[in-house]
Amino acid sequence: LKRLSWLKASSIHPASHPPLPSTTSAMKTLVQEETIKVPKGIKITIKSKIVEVTGKHGSLKRDFKHLPIELYLANSGHEVRAKMYFAKSKQLSMLRSVCSHINNLFDGVQKKFEYKMRLVYAHFPINATITNGGKTVEIRNFLGEKRVRTINMLEGVKVEKSTGTKDEIIITGTDIDCTSRSAALIRQSCLVKDKDIRKFLDGVYVSSHGTLED
Repeated sequence: LKRLSWLKASSIHPASHPPLPSTTSAMKTLVQEETIKVPKGIKITIKSKIVEVTGKHGSLKRDFKHLPIELYLANSGHEVRAKMYFAKSKQLSMLRSVCSHINNLFDGVQKKFEYKMRLVYAHFPINATITNGGKTVEIRNFLGEKRVRTINMLEGVKVEKSTGTKDEIIITGTDIDCTSRSAALIRQSCLVKDKDIRKFLDGVYVSSHGTLED
């Protein structure tokens, strides 16, 4: 009897049995929905996940076909709804991203985006010339170099010199992507090479950005 009781005790000992593999996985949400309101004075159409927005500053189009979401107009065209089924928590983040992109389309056709850039130099004054009707910038005398840096703005973007501030250029456009990328092209054209960038701080830098006030 003693031996039998010992065998029973050893057979249920936790050390004798390895733990069962965990079968739990990341939870999936059945359905998640995000809603944004369409501002007054803006016309919007959605067809096959292609969003087209028209306002007082023109028309913008954006394609969301690469995302596994449902995108449609609701409330008689006064709301945009983005819906997603059976998604994990990280996948749900694309819903808010889509809404942010559409909000940027609204701001672009309603107000326009503006990027202000300052010409920064210690000794050699940087000379920026606007040509081609505000579609091209020519930068001269960067660190005393003879090379002329020519930067063409992207589609729908204009550049001009600031009237109130010295050594400042202003980039405006309806598309936030093209406007910000045009500013980046100017910034990257004036990078200091083969010198200590902590000491040589010359360049063209974005000082502020946002929407144009009406």
